[in-house]
Amino acid sequence: MSASEFLTVFGIAIGLSMDAFAVAVTQGACLDIRTPRYPLAIGITFGFFQAAMPLIGWIAGMSFKRIIARMDHWIALVLLALIGFKMFVDGLTQYLEKRKLTEEGASCPVPCGGRLRMRDLLGLAVATSIDALAVGITFGMLQINIWLSILVIGTITFILSCGGVVLGKRTGFLFGDKMQMIGGCVLTALGLKIFIEHLVLGI
Repeated sequence: MSASEFLTVFGIAIGLSMDAFAVAVTQGACLDIRTPRYPLAIGITFGFFQAAMPLIGWIAGMSFKRIIARMDHWIALVLLALIGFKMFVDGLTQYLEKRKLTEEGASCPVPCGGRLRMRDLLGLAVATSIDALAVGITFGMLQINIWLSILVIGTITFILSCGGVVLGKRTGFLFGDKMQMIGGCVLTALGLKIFIEHLVLGI
């Protein structure tokens, strides 16, 4: 993997993990955290699913690579732009909802049960990693090293998710939605980068 490809994968990993980070912050704000159990459980689960989804998408992308080889840069642009836009809108919506709740005197908008159930954790992991499935499709089309990619994505998601839980415990709902909007902007920018490199520079 070249330095340019690694930076692209690293940027995509950061962008994708912002969704998981935002959810981790909200969980940290509401869970009864007294040991590293919850941060590690959320980090490992989110990291695993965030790494597994691109692999599934990569397999699909490789299967159709010959059919859509001439328009791979367009597909990469559209997929990353749509995912980025979705993340930005989701983050903005949450920010506006949180602002409204704050103005009305409400506190944490997520039910605070204090305990994290396995089914809830798996549901959150799937919800935050589904975008990575589409990103994996672009990896297959662009011949990016999938094994190093999922290692980077999984590791960064694990670190940021664990950190998000701790941050949420200490600061509540200050950063989650904003980071999701930033992640959306990062993915959209990377989609444009891939498009320009393939269409203009011929990379």
